[in-house]
Parts: sequence; structure tokens; C-alpha cells
Amino acid sequence: MSGLPGPRFFRPLSRAITRPLSVLALVAWAVTMGVMVDRTYLQASPTNLATDLARYGTTAQWRGVYYRGEKVGFTVSQVERTDEGFELLEDGRLQFSLLGATTAAVLRTSARVDQTFTLKSFEFSLDPGTGPLTVRGRLDGLRLSLEIVSATGTRSETRELDEPPALMLSLGRRLASEGLAAGTRREWMVFDPATMKNAPVQLAIGNREVVAAGGRPIPAFRVDMTFSGLTTTAWITDTGEIVREESPMGLISVRETQEQATVLAVSGTMQADMLTASAVVPNMSPRTHITEPRDVTRLRMRVDDADLSNPDLQGVGQSVTGNVIELVDARTLTAGPADPDLARYLRAEAFIESDAPEIRAEAEKMVRGITGTRARAERLTREVNQLIEKKPTVSLPSALEVLRTKVGDCNEHTVLYVALARALGIPARINVGLVYVRGAFYYHAWPEVYVDEGNGRGLWLPVDPTFNQFPADATHVRLARGGLEQQTAILPLVGRVKMTVLQVDVTPGSTPILVGRQATDARALDIPIPRRQTCGCWVPCPGNR
Repeated sequence: MSGLPGPRFFRPLSRAITRPLSVLALVAWAVTMGVMVDRTYLQASPTNLATDLARYGTTAQWRGVYYRGEKVGFTVSQVERTDEGFELLEDGRLQFSLLGATTAAVLRTSARVDQTFTLKSFEFSLDPGTGPLTVRGRLDGLRLSLEIVSATGTRSETRELDEPPALMLSLGRRLASEGLAAGTRREWMVFDPATMKNAPVQLAIGNREVVAAGGRPIPAFRVDMTFSGLTTTAWITDTGEIVREESPMGLISVRETQEQATVLAVSGTMQADMLTASAVVPNMSPRTHITEPRDVTRLRMRVDDADLSNPDLQGVGQSVTGNVIELVDARTLTAGPADPDLARYLRAEAFIESDAPEIRAEAEKMVRGITGTRARAERLTREVNQLIEKKPTVSLPSALEVLRTKVGDCNEHTVLYVALARALGIPARINVGLVYVRGAFYYHAWPEVYVDEGNGRGLWLPVDPTFNQFPADATHVRLARGGLEQQTAILPLVGRVKMTVLQVDVTPGSTPILVGRQATDARALDIPIPRRQTCGCWVPCPGNR
């Protein structure tokens, strides 16, 4: 995150209708996305800003958003009573340092809930500068009608939910309405528009504490909220106002005056880059140093402080034993019995619009004159790499939007590739994990395609259109597989996982050899060496190969 992926893999979107800090955690990291950010908050006129925020009155609550002590945005929210319950309103302006560039996003939420804060309808939009992508929903009992609106048109669908949903946005008010009591716990289902599903949030209510916010001390209950494996801490007053919120990723949201909150000038001393800060620098000896990832034929590493029990970590050139992950060069993979679950990887999804006429037409154009599944899959890799201008983005990942803007990072490359492959009848799915670039592992996203070898045999093959690799090199460490609902599994690892490279095998004859100098004068040769260049992914991306 349109999306966490240095690579911005996970587009991930964030939980669109959640608290902005949760959105920021996934987007920024994040994930979770689709279009070039060429109009930032700093370029928005005061008139437009005033118009956008005109719906907020004197009861609005303003909050500044900070990352590692630096201002990155603000949010404003208010609750209005209606005949049926309440209307919740929230706007956010967020700006980040991504690979040395300032990029921004505008978020807007409105939702109607009943007297118990059960969700009735909502509208959420994320605008990275080229126009908003909007998700609207309306509930009739447990039937949820959805509209996804972008510059490319409107898509509609219906979902059946297992139980009535709530919103992250309303959790503070709901807790206050039920009564905050230290030592108690709650578990509620909240709706996540990023995945179009309900998901549980666990809340642990702690003691009342005095919190500094808006220049004065405020008594509030400490509440730990765990959602999709990520725990944030909020301080909530008796009336349900969240005066401070902290994420383990270094994000803080704190109540401020309107004047304090809306000051958004980028600090000249701002050094914290959200993407590079999430890189994992492994422990490596001279014997396990990786010079050129493409030459790696086998890689073994120990991964600490991470849950590796997910079955998605096994297979397709990767195996896990305890806390040791081993990868082999995908070029050595061979066909086996056909995967019986291929049909699910051919279907269109909310943000993978493989059934759209525009996607189908582009896919056919890209592979015109090419026959055979493997050859077509490779051609798509090359074409997507050439098509998309590589820029760090903060957006929702939509294949149609990527095709329209032709701009993005690894999430855009991945979602468009998967949609194009499915449009051609080639099963494809999304991988999220880590990839090695210049001494560190960065969070990244890349596709897998299924190559049918005939006679009931085939194989899944990892490919990387961002890096123009077919297949992907053996430094792609898969941590999750699937759409946005799976990519959130990466979040708990950010800033915590540790890696030690145990073994690196490379292609024979690929070890760099110094020539033209004596061993006593082994200085580096003064000749240019091709290197991966910086692009818009969550890693310094490679040039075309």
C-alpha cells in the first residue's frame, strides 16, 4: 500500500475506515498504492483547504500526526447526532518522506451509525493527488452493498457478513457509552473496507492516566487495541475522545488546537524516511555476503522475533524449519501435479479488475503473437516493467487505476500484473515479504503465476515485474500470500524482525574477480558497474535487465 511492498509492498491498504493512525501505519508502510502523487498538501490552496474542512464546527477534535517526532499530518473529526443515531466525520492530511521525496495523501471519512454505534453506511476516500478512490457501503441487515468509485468508473458488489459491523472510528465513543473500567476487556468486530470483511479488534482497558495534549494535562484511560496483529495504544476520555494514540512503528497522534494541527510545513531536519527505516539489515559474514542477488542459487537465514508458522511460507522454492528459512533459485523449480485450487486465482476481485474490458484489451495487446503460458507470463513481466513509471505512492491498489496512471511502486506493478494474467486465463496471486537490495532486506510485493506444463502438471513461479525478473531471484523471502487481507500479516514484523544469513550459494563462476592489479594493490577498478537504481518501491529498485 494504491501497496506495506525500499519497497512499498503491501499496499497495503490500510484499514480505510479506521482511525487515521491505523491507516497511516498500513499506507506508510503500507501500506497498502496506485497513483503518482503530484499534488501535495503543500500545493493545495488555502481556499481549497478551507472548503474541504468547512464541515467541521467548534466541537471538532483536531489532532497532529507525528512520525518519530516529526510532523507528518493532521486529522480532524466530529460526531453529530441524527434521528437514527450519529454521523461520524473525519478528514486527514498526511505527508511522508519516501525515498527522499515528499509524498502526500488526503483522507476523508463519513459514516452513519445507530445508537449502539453499529455501522449503517459509510464513505471513505483516499486521494494521493490525481483524484480520489472512493469506497461507499450501505448495510441492510447483514447484506453489505458496496461501490468502488475511481476515475476509471464505478464497480458494485454485495457481501454477506457474519455479524453486524462497527467502525474503528467509533470505538472510543462506543467504549464510553458502555462505561470505561480499568482491567476490563472487549472484543468487537469492525469492518475493514480494505478487505471488505469484518475482523476482530481486542481492547484491553488500563488505568486512568494524565496525558499531555493540546498544551494541557487531560485524564484519560489507557486502552491497548490489537487489530490484524498490530497493537496501538490510545488514551480515551470518559466522553470517548481519543486524545493520544501511539503505534509501535513510531507514529503518534495527539490532540492539538486547530492552529497547531494544521501547520504542515516539512521540516528541513526531517531525516526519518518511513520506507528505509523499515529495512531489515541482516547479520552477514564475508562468506555470506550477497554481491548480486541474481546469482544466488540457495539462501539460508535465521529469522528471529517473527511467527513463521503460516503455511504460506512453505513451497514454491521456499521452506521453513523452525526459525530457519531456505530459498532456492526459482529457475530450478520443476512441474508437479496440478494445483486443484486454481479457479480462485482466476477470479476478479475488488481491486484486481481482471474482468474489466480495459484490462482484457491491454493483456491481449501485450502478448499478441506470443503462445504458451510460460512465454506469455514472461512477456507480461517485461511489459508491466516498461509500462509503469516507478514512483513511491500512497494510494489504494487498483489495477484499473494503475493502467490509467501508469505510475507506482511494487504494489502497482504486482496488482496490475495479477489482473492482466488472470484476464488471459493464467492463474496469478500476490506475494508479500522481503527482498535483498544493497545490504538490507526491504518489504516488497511481487506476483506468482501458475505455469501449466500439460498432462495435468504445472508449477507456481515467482516473478517480479518491478525488478524485470522472470523468474524472481532467490532473495525474495515470502512472508504472506494473498490480497490485502493477508498483507496486514506483515505489520507486526515492522521494526522488530531480525535476520542472520547462514549460507549463500551462488552460480559457479559468478564470484567477482579482480583483474589487472597485483594482490598487494587490490584497489577497486575505476569502471562503472550496473546497480539497482532507486525507484518508487520500498527498496532501491533495479534498472531493467
